[in-house]
Amino acid sequence: MTRPRSELVSPADTPYYHCICRCVRRAYLCGEDRLTGQDFNHRKRWVLARLQQLQKVFTIDLCAYAVMANHYHLVVHVDTAAAEALSESEVVARWHHLFQLPVLVACYMAGTADNEAEQLAAQGIIAGWRRRLSDLSWYMRCLNEHIARKANEEDNCKGRFWEGRFRSQAILDDVGLLACMTYVDLNPLRAGVVNKPEDSVDVSLHQRIRHYARSNKHTLGGQAQGLALLPFIDHFHLDNEKGIPFSFADYLQLVDWAGRVSREAKAGVIAADAPPILVRLGLDTAGFLAALEPHHLSRGSVIGRGASRIRYAQAHHRRCVQGPSFSTS
Repeated sequence: MTRPRSELVSPADTPYYHCICRCVRRAYLCGEDRLTGQDFNHRKRWVLARLQQLQKVFTIDLCAYAVMANHYHLVVHVDTAAAEALSESEVVARWHHLFQLPVLVACYMAGTADNEAEQLAAQGIIAGWRRRLSDLSWYMRCLNEHIARKANEEDNCKGRFWEGRFRSQAILDDVGLLACMTYVDLNPLRAGVVNKPEDSVDVSLHQRIRHYARSNKHTLGGQAQGLALLPFIDHFHLDNEKGIPFSFADYLQLVDWAGRVSREAKAGVIAADAPPILVRLGLDTAGFLAALEPHHLSRGSVIGRGASRIRYAQAHHRRCVQGPSFSTS
């Protein structure tokens, strides 16, 4: 049974979400059409360019992405506090990046609103925009509708481009976040598109590694060029900084291990006395590998440990929530 988005997205419980959207009938509308031989790979650039534009508008951070031939994955961080902290003028300026302003709001911002009723009406509209700036449904709507219109215009046709509404999974804890980001970054490898995860130009991992290779810094995980990715931080030292609470060096080793890919050199060095990240999280390696299987990780509406799923279900007055399980040692 399809659930309303309000039951699937609750930033009060978790700011992290995994979003998946597929082309209609899973056709290769963003890759090479096997039937006609037409190449639509340029449409992947449309997706990335639109994401970059949306980052200037929404207070939703991008943690990981993978744009495939017939679908894409996003791992996002919904920052409601950032939206609340914006001034009215900042909210209007952001919204104006995508939409024309109503005359009422334009007059209000110019200080030419005739009376108090018009001012209150304009303030109500702006308050609605503020909520939308951290609304995952509006974010995905502005992404998917834009791509669908461009593709239909290019194909000189009408109709549905995406299979349906996007699918979202709530990521409830650090284990779920690690597993989901790893799964997304390994998507082209699992599909046989590349031989090494870092070789795919349409995933976030490639962008992060390229940024590091071009910098002279000795630390990993800063913002990458192009799309602004939520950086990795050492949560033992930077508790007040917004970011993914892991070392990027640890994450690289995890992706490399999970993908069973051998490289001559590792990007970054883990301290000799620091235990592996899977040990720190109390994960069983066989269970974690099993959790990364597509048929397993994509199941259900949440991603996280069993205890996290129970807490989430209780908070939402549900008997249970479905999602992949992670074995622990």
